[in-house]
Amino acid sequence: MLFDPLDPLEKRARSSEHWQRGDYSTDELARALLEGRVAGPVTSHDRQNVLLRIDRLVTGEEDAQFGITGLAGPSWEDVLALVAGEAGFDPDPAVHFGPTAIDPYRVLAACERSGDRLSLAAERGERVMLATGHPAGLPLLYMAVGELLEHHGAKLLTPLEGFEWKEESRWPDRRHRQIRYFRNVAVLTDRGSTIHTHSPFPMERMLSEVTPDLVFADHGFAGAAIERGIETISIADVNDLAAVVAKAQGRPELVIVMDDNVQPEACWPCFQAIASRFPSAI
Repeated sequence: MLFDPLDPLEKRARSSEHWQRGDYSTDELARALLEGRVAGPVTSHDRQNVLLRIDRLVTGEEDAQFGITGLAGPSWEDVLALVAGEAGFDPDPAVHFGPTAIDPYRVLAACERSGDRLSLAAERGERVMLATGHPAGLPLLYMAVGELLEHHGAKLLTPLEGFEWKEESRWPDRRHRQIRYFRNVAVLTDRGSTIHTHSPFPMERMLSEVTPDLVFADHGFAGAAIERGIETISIADVNDLAAVVAKAQGRPELVIVMDDNVQPEACWPCFQAIASRFPSAI
């Protein structure tokens, strides 16, 4: 049995410090991304999974489009090269097996570029929406960025909080869907649990109520905003290809390719890279 030398209060204090802007070198943040498996030589989705998802995208499977039209044109080799360029793994189309690597320095560079745009949004007092279809992996990152945005002058929008509808299902008790906000971050729920979703529908409904200046989101929440022509910063895993292909088409400009299927606390280096682009004080 492993012994943890830190008592629970000290562990909680250290975790809290990670979500406050600090002074970290790029190498320190890169090591932390590797430790948390947000990046590294082995990530959650292997080569076979990535190739399967590419095939689904280029053949037009609806769930793979994340609500974005016009993505089915490129060959699978072209899409593989695009995501490999963003993540930093081998784009050789002859490689069909093995792990899919993500370069931690590319993650941090993308976070810094995103931080520049988010800092500008705060400086301008823009209206920003935050949303995630990956509520088991990314909520802490979005919530911390949301607090940073508000502190520096941005306005966070929360349209349709509590909005409910029913979806088709073989199980009547599983049809309920509801939009909820966790500290201004939108998620999809079934009224009892959060839901991992690729669907663009929740964001499409939210955007029927308001038009933000900027969206920071993933999955279908990002896809619906991209489709509407709203400036969007998207987080995408190596098998979430829609935003990467859309970026190659010039929409959006900012995509952070990282492993989104990790413990939420592991994303703190991404927050630090984003926060480093904000003024240290207001």
